[in-house]
Amino acid sequence: MTITISRTAAPGNGVVRYASIGSLQLEAGGYLPDVTLAYETWGTLNADGSNAVLIEHALTGSTHVTRGDSDEPGWWEQLAGPGAPVDTDRFFVVSINILGGCYGSTGPSAEAPDGAPWGSRFPLVTLRDTTAAEARLADQLGVHSWFAVLGGSMGGARALEWAVSFPERVQRCAVISVGAASTAEQIAFAQAQTLAIRQDINFNDGDYYGGPLPEDGLALARRIAHITYRSAEELDGRFGRSAQLPESPLRAAALGERGRYQVESYLDHQGKKLVSRFDANSYIALTDALMSHDVSRGRGSLDEALSRTTARFFVAAVDSDRLYFPSQSRELADALPGEVDVHVIEAPIGHDGFLTEIGQLGSQLRSTFLI
Repeated sequence: MTITISRTAAPGNGVVRYASIGSLQLEAGGYLPDVTLAYETWGTLNADGSNAVLIEHALTGSTHVTRGDSDEPGWWEQLAGPGAPVDTDRFFVVSINILGGCYGSTGPSAEAPDGAPWGSRFPLVTLRDTTAAEARLADQLGVHSWFAVLGGSMGGARALEWAVSFPERVQRCAVISVGAASTAEQIAFAQAQTLAIRQDINFNDGDYYGGPLPEDGLALARRIAHITYRSAEELDGRFGRSAQLPESPLRAAALGERGRYQVESYLDHQGKKLVSRFDANSYIALTDALMSHDVSRGRGSLDEALSRTTARFFVAAVDSDRLYFPSQSRELADALPGEVDVHVIEAPIGHDGFLTEIGQLGSQLRSTFLI
């Protein structure tokens, strides 16, 4: 079913909608015969379609950026909402569940043409594929040029790909806590996560639907990832070497009987939380898509690739980020046309500071970007 949105009225703020965008030939050679994208909107698209803002979620994020008509908190409310920097009283704000995801868009857990879940048959999707899919949805929404596209982490990579793939459709682009390409180290961390899932006894080559789920593998993948999302300073200051009482990590008659340190209990909790809300195959598909991130692939040097952009850029980094180092943001800013500053979020937490401390950039976003 194709959803067409009126240019004068939004269908409901923060309500998940679904749109069929047709078939999609994929960059790596795969093919999807009928793609559905889930999305949410806030605010109203104006008569000339000039006030649309696209907010891209990160790896395991959803479309629920801010509350809207529900009481459910959004994941970036410091950034978007009534009176926020991305003011939903002023802008028509859109968030799209990425292709390959598990929050309503076509992904491995979705139904294939034969009625069974795609599972192991789901094709490799790159960030360029996801951008091409989103461009079709933008057409349906009546958005021919985004006032701004912005995101953090994988969402920032998606925003950057929009600006390079469709320069005529992006007026402003905010790239937060990510560089121009995934580095070898970032790919290495990602491979460890996907391998943790694949080696789960219940993975069944990705065809586990209807049977036991690979929960242990997915939880382990999240533990590995979460270590990179937080800084050593954050983990030391918050947990140190403290035991998870009443357990004791130094009292055990056998190795398998020892108790946990607090930081171990914390990682266990993060793994369980993700297992309760996310599909393991989607985690692999999206992690592979993030591995593919390289805006200069097939486009010459980084300078040459970015020279096609016409957007006004806003680049930001978290000073304690040890997953996407601030130096990568500086490299990106230096390669962009014109003079582009790197705004810094000061936060001891690490990479996740792009979510928890985005309010630090509110005044800069209002005064230099969203004008």
